[in-house]
Amino acid sequence: MNTPSDSQESRRSTLVDRLRAHAPGASDELIAEYRPAIVRFAYGYLGDSAAAEDAAQDVLVKALGATSTPDAIRPWLYRIARNHCLNQIRNQRVRGEESLPERPTFADSRTGHLTRLVRMENEAELRARVESLTHDHREVLDLRYGEDLSREEIAEVLDLPPSVVKSRLYEAMKRLRNA
Repeated sequence: MNTPSDSQESRRSTLVDRLRAHAPGASDELIAEYRPAIVRFAYGYLGDSAAAEDAAQDVLVKALGATSTPDAIRPWLYRIARNHCLNQIRNQRVRGEESLPERPTFADSRTGHLTRLVRMENEAELRARVESLTHDHREVLDLRYGEDLSREEIAEVLDLPPSVVKSRLYEAMKRLRNA
């Protein structure tokens, strides 16, 4: 797991300062740095590439139009994205649209057929075990291991105490190990 280096943290705080000052190019830098992660995160909720692209665009427009920018910009963006995606899902259910498709997995194209087959079987088994978890457990696992957020950042995204995030992560991993 990668943890943000001091230079990354410094660059992020400089970006926050530049956004607050409405410096030229700051919005482009925000988009370049966070858009791919927001698209990937939104895809995890929405299961559709085009919807994820649209969601990321909406999230970044909301963020750039905000009256203030918090110091912890990364969890703030994920929180906006999560709320946006949950609203999209609610709206689809209200309109009576079909349930969202499962997230596909992508095998590495640089390996042989047998290796890809074994990997796909392992991924299918893990996916089934993860799908058997509660939504709350899946969500913290995705934020922690899929998006590489810290427990404190997850707590901020989900508006929960860090102790609850820690216990949900522990419980989810325990259930996966026991499965």
